Amino acid sequence: MRAFGFARDLLRSDGAGAHRVTYTELFFDLVFVFAVTQVSHVLLHEQSALTLLHTVMLAMVVWWVWMFTTWASSWLDPERGAVRALFVVLMLLGLLLASAIPEAFGDRAVLFAVCLVLMQLGRAGFTLFAFGRSRPEHAVNFVRIIVWHAMAGALWLAGAFLPDQARLVVWLIALAVDYVGPRLRFCTPGLGRSPLSSWNISGAHLSERVSLFLIIALGESIVVTGAAFSTAPLDVVHLAAFLAAFAGTVLLWLLYFSHSQRGGSEYIERAAERGMIAQTAYTYIPLLLVLGIVLSAVADGLVLERPVGVPTPWTAGLLCGSAIVYLVGLLLFRRATGMRWSLTVVVGAVVLGVLWAVAGVLPTAVVAWTVNGVLALVVVAEQAVYRRRASS
Repeated sequence: MRAFGFARDLLRSDGAGAHRVTYTELFFDLVFVFAVTQVSHVLLHEQSALTLLHTVMLAMVVWWVWMFTTWASSWLDPERGAVRALFVVLMLLGLLLASAIPEAFGDRAVLFAVCLVLMQLGRAGFTLFAFGRSRPEHAVNFVRIIVWHAMAGALWLAGAFLPDQARLVVWLIALAVDYVGPRLRFCTPGLGRSPLSSWNISGAHLSERVSLFLIIALGESIVVTGAAFSTAPLDVVHLAAFLAAFAGTVLLWLLYFSHSQRGGSEYIERAAERGMIAQTAYTYIPLLLVLGIVLSAVADGLVLERPVGVPTPWTAGLLCGSAIVYLVGLLLFRRATGMRWSLTVVVGAVVLGVLWAVAGVLPTAVVAWTVNGVLALVVVAEQAVYRRRASS
């Protein structure tokens, strides 16, 4: 078995540096650069309530697949040959899944569902095997996970063969099962709930991985902005829209990475019981940050397509709404990692809501730059609060 990479222990050790992010994990992330691009383009190509719902659902699927793999890589040792092989297989399935995203609710529903189910069950089955060889006392946790993946998987597969409206309903239920499972600690008849002790992982590793995914999402904003500007007329109006889009991406980056990322990482590393903190602060809440970034990228693309005149309801809604979603995610993340409620973030979200209400009578460029102005004020105010607390 060793000749094929199946060493006795496929899990990470507990020594110093054992939980660093590996090149195998970074290589795996390349698939999700493409996946995030695919998700944003669903809404960029057609704006409607239905495509918005599809976009949110697809983003939730992409995030959940990546997040479960990140949890697994917190335990599995990516330097082992067998674990690397697992990541390569997951990459292949992930690439197929991402390629199906534009038609996930249409002609490629079966491909999308099959790849999703294979990724979830295959990864959980491998991790069960790894724990069963060296830490059998924790292996039962992955039996529970497999049961929940199987329940959701049955719904994903069944929905793929149903008509459009029925598919949407069944897939919404499947998504709910996927997201409720961890919160219920994969409660399974006959096996009970997973003990909190089974979810203790390296806080630094999980924090870094989530930060890297946010960088991937921000990268999509850069790609959308650059691609849209490359085909736009080279004039003052489009240049202003381009600069607004770039500035918005920088501000979203600053809001999380100036202080929140470091504060969250330090908090979870100090915590005696990391499992629920990791689940709340680094598994559920960052989805709001990702959605905010993805919707912001779509808004940037729409602004660059039509930077003159008043914004369409969709452009105005995405410009303001994406920033609100991001600020709400930031607010919840900070609270979940032991930081105080931020009044400046709350005020910023309220001001953006007011701007949304009047955006239909303002020029598009004014709306885009006003959103940036609100975010910039939040960044400056948060920096002032941080310095005051650090000096006190």
